[in-house]
Amino acid sequence: MDVKVFTTDAVVEIDGVKYHHHPNGGGMVAETAHADDTAYIGPFAKICGRARVLEQAHVFGSAWIFDEAEISGTAEVFSNARVFGNAPVSGDAKVFGDAKVFGNAAVSGYAEVSDSAEVFGDTRVSGRAKITGDTKLFGEKRKEAAAAA
Repeated sequence: MDVKVFTTDAVVEIDGVKYHHHPNGGGMVAETAHADDTAYIGPFAKICGRARVLEQAHVFGSAWIFDEAEISGTAEVFSNARVFGNAPVSGDAKVFGDAKVFGNAAVSGYAEVSDSAEVFGDTRVSGRAKITGDTKLFGEKRKEAAAAA
């Protein structure tokens, strides 16, 4: 699909937030969010809240990035995937299908989260890890015991 964007001015307002078409792909980007011109935001993707899509990252299909999530490097988020909270997706990572990455979870390297998998909490998925199916992966930061006085 070859999308031509004729204006990057605000074209729609949803719940008081104005959205414009991204110049590289035509997807919707909220005035409160940021997407680098080098990133690709496909025509049906949405970047909302204070989310950021940086560098050569790709968001396409019906994917949504919102809250304060950050997609960077050459990472790809696509299909019906959702990335939100404070979750970063970076490197060459991929999040797709109906997958969700949220909270403070991080996906990096060549890792993949797909199907209906959910990665949340303080979980770190990296390297060449693949989280698939209906897997729910939750991580919690360890709390150090206070030193006795």
